Amino acid sequence: MTVNASSLPEAISTLGVLPPAGPSCVHLPLEVTPQELARYAVGLANARGGTVLVGANLADLKTAPERDASELHPLMVTHAIFELSGGRLTVNVQHHRLPNGARVLAVFVPQAPYVLAAPDGAVIAWDGLHLVPVSPAFSEVSADQDFTAVIPPDASLADLDPAEVARLRSLGRRIAAANLPDLDFLRELGLLHPSGGALRPTLAAILLAGTPAALKAHVPQAEVCYYHHASGDVDFHFREDLLRPIPALLTRLAELIQARNRFTPVQVGLFRIEVWDQDEAVYREALLNALTHRDYTLRDVVHVHHYPDRLEIMNPGGMTGGVTPGNILRHQPKRRNPLLAEVLARLGLVERAGVGIDKMFSLMLRHGKEPPEFLNYPDAVTLSLHSPGFDADFVRFVARKQEDMQTLSLDMLIVLSLLAREGEATRPHLARALQLPEDRTPRLLRSMEGHGLIRKAGVGRGIAYQLSDEVQHALGRAPQVTLPPAVDAAGVVSPPARPEEAAENTQLARPPRSKRVIDPHAPSPAEVKAIALALAREQGRVRNVDLRNTCGLNTQQAWKILRKLVLEGHLKKSGTGTRDAAYELIHRSGE
Repeated sequence: MTVNASSLPEAISTLGVLPPAGPSCVHLPLEVTPQELARYAVGLANARGGTVLVGANLADLKTAPERDASELHPLMVTHAIFELSGGRLTVNVQHHRLPNGARVLAVFVPQAPYVLAAPDGAVIAWDGLHLVPVSPAFSEVSADQDFTAVIPPDASLADLDPAEVARLRSLGRRIAAANLPDLDFLRELGLLHPSGGALRPTLAAILLAGTPAALKAHVPQAEVCYYHHASGDVDFHFREDLLRPIPALLTRLAELIQARNRFTPVQVGLFRIEVWDQDEAVYREALLNALTHRDYTLRDVVHVHHYPDRLEIMNPGGMTGGVTPGNILRHQPKRRNPLLAEVLARLGLVERAGVGIDKMFSLMLRHGKEPPEFLNYPDAVTLSLHSPGFDADFVRFVARKQEDMQTLSLDMLIVLSLLAREGEATRPHLARALQLPEDRTPRLLRSMEGHGLIRKAGVGRGIAYQLSDEVQHALGRAPQVTLPPAVDAAGVVSPPARPEEAAENTQLARPPRSKRVIDPHAPSPAEVKAIALALAREQGRVRNVDLRNTCGLNTQQAWKILRKLVLEGHLKKSGTGTRDAAYELIHRSGE
């Protein structure tokens, strides 16, 4: 898979013949200023991309001149154009020697995915002869362009690694194109297109099968930095920077994460479920989501932080097309890089229907964990996959219920998980967790009541939902005691009684159920925190099981108290997993 440089009209031939000035090539004198060079580079990027030649006028000389473009360092020019374009334009700069011995500077400019502004703020484009103002219609069309579909002017088939092409073929072995020769296979995927009289790869092709040199030259921002943290501190003790094609990236990242991953077996009848700190199917979806939908026009890289209790993936570019953390489960999928996403879907790595997020939520909830947490910023997205422990009883319940009901939908899992963690929730609260309008939730809640999964508590506006007695029993919890509402002579419902009042009025309780569920014998959160600190002080450390046995909590409740004490700076955590993690007092000076 090689190509002769002389077959590319826009490139400099092996004999030093310069391409003529025109729609894809700009000739500039040696005396051009950095600002003017950046203007022409931006103008070319706003049109179709191409090459800017600095010192092209030296080609007419018979002998080598005293000065040529060798005094312009390629890295300095690359950096100057990047800075002058506001960090939006990355170019590839090389020196080329002419037959007379003089050197010219070739600046290869990619087509911009959206309209860029020049250093002086002007919005211009190269029309083949001059820099001209960009019309509004041109601006609208350029804004919709797919950056991964851009063909770098100096790209060639030599930028693709045959071994990585073979990897792509193995991933897509189920599609008909897998039986085609390499070039036909890549063309069928839309990764190669004719340009300048030869086949050239798109940026998507380089992202999927590029050589190390091609990735570094065309998309150095495709790098992923992995950090492993031995504790919850910001300091890391291991780091590996990866600039590889996306399939190779996924393989290496999985190796790094699995090397530090642990699982806990959960017995369900005759079967055993392995609950990993980080489920491979979940983090693969998360990594693919970051690599597929990140903004490749930004120079920032993807960062993966692996903590003992969570995995954080930070990728450049905020959520697009109206997607937010509050509607990501329901919003129509929006693809920032359509060509890259389409190829990955055809290869079977991502879902066309946009169900990858649903899959992540479902798997984490089935394993008794909190759902994925998204934080959206104007220029970045952070996804956190928390793994401080899990509710083993919830895992067993879901596995057994699957046999009875054939399936538990994601919406049902969201409701069950939230009620298992918080005890009860109102319909507006559940609607927010489901990312649905409140008037869309009654059918689901009625269905869950009909299946004996949840029940109503309270009256009127005070109605809340709880897990049914059957589910609470399956989760190893005592059924919650409900208190009657106080009704005056006018039929007005009074606020729920305080715990001390509830203890006195228990025998007077009537069948109607109240808004609140209170166990008068259970310790308050403040008391549980005090008990945890006392156990840590007396025993030297406190574990999740200690707090469960002492205070009658479940795994999730105990973890929440311990995590809060860590965040407040009272305890420090060592070890991972529910069984092996221990919490010790933090001794401050003067104590």
